[in-house]
Amino acid sequence: MTAEIISVGTELLLGQIVDTHAPTMARILAECGIGCQRRTTVGDNLGRLTATIRESLDRADVVVLIGGLGPTMDDLTRDGIAGALGESLVREEGYVNELRAWFEKRGLPFSENNARQGDRPESGQFIDNPNGTAPGLLVQKEGKTVIALPGPKGEFNPMAKGTVREFLERLGGGVIHSRVLRVVGMGESYVESLLVDLMQADEPTVAPYAHTGEVHLRLTARGATKAEAEAKLEPVHAEIARRLGANLFGTDDTSLEQSVIETLRLRKQTVGTAESMTGGQLAARFTNVPGSSEAFLGGIVSYHVDVKVASLHVPADLLERVGPVSPEVAEKMAAGAREILNVDWALSITGNAGPASDIDHKPVGLVYIGIAGPDGVEVREEKYRGVREDIQRRAGQTALGWLREKLG
Repeated sequence: MTAEIISVGTELLLGQIVDTHAPTMARILAECGIGCQRRTTVGDNLGRLTATIRESLDRADVVVLIGGLGPTMDDLTRDGIAGALGESLVREEGYVNELRAWFEKRGLPFSENNARQGDRPESGQFIDNPNGTAPGLLVQKEGKTVIALPGPKGEFNPMAKGTVREFLERLGGGVIHSRVLRVVGMGESYVESLLVDLMQADEPTVAPYAHTGEVHLRLTARGATKAEAEAKLEPVHAEIARRLGANLFGTDDTSLEQSVIETLRLRKQTVGTAESMTGGQLAARFTNVPGSSEAFLGGIVSYHVDVKVASLHVPADLLERVGPVSPEVAEKMAAGAREILNVDWALSITGNAGPASDIDHKPVGLVYIGIAGPDGVEVREEKYRGVREDIQRRAGQTALGWLREKLG
């Protein structure tokens, strides 16, 4: 069974509002065993909306519309559905009377355009909206299903996750379940080269997605129940883990910093940071992990050379001789942080994130990462492309991935 989602509203087309409802609806459909094949945004134009609904009904079994159910003249979803189905709108006078009473009870004027919220296609029925005045719509005709939901978040979410989800679970008769595997230290093309045969299989599907400093692999399978779908994922997950080894660090929402903190906890070890170019971002990532104080003791942001000297004991003559963006300084930063913070492991980052070359003419993207541990200090040179934020993020990813590798 397939579905399409149509988001209605000129404000969406103009970028004045970000559409967060369509992704939510797509996830609900998938979890109910109904695959969303297309998402479309249409402005407040009746001709284009009607044509879009008609085209979606030609392709999909289920069409979900979001928005355009209010009382004003530019709320056209009811009209569009009726036009696409070749039906007229009928008015539920009982609902209009209830709506009028609702307004009167609150001392609010009832303008007649509010009565439009009591209109529905001839073959349709209302979906109760407990948090607003515009009911949703459900139409089932000639093997097709049309669902329309209001746009306000406080109305859409309870309806989509409640009544509508229950209906879709019965309609879909199964689930589509996904699991995301998170990979560090490998590029997308290399990961793909290791998994070509698995990616060519019909089920479970394996799809790679590149993120800054990571590659995500989405595994997806269908089943009559979630447990059945998950059982189909297990052997593929195990095979991917075998091929990627330690580069596969987590699933779903597990972050790289969570993985590192958990490993440190198990080993009863601690970590600290010394940062220049990243300005405390690496420390912030550690502190975003609940309970990280068991393993992360603190960090020193030494953006200026004077702070590198005063707080990390980097020799001033070394800074004058080689400059702050150098392997020697990264080494001294890591060693200083390990001693001063009294931790088992210390990570240091110094580099040039741009947008221009620094005073020592070091190119944008040149980064040195240091790691000080029980066996001494090591430094890596990295060269990244991208804007400043990307370079900073990648440096943090490399530092975390390297520490995770050291921890085993």
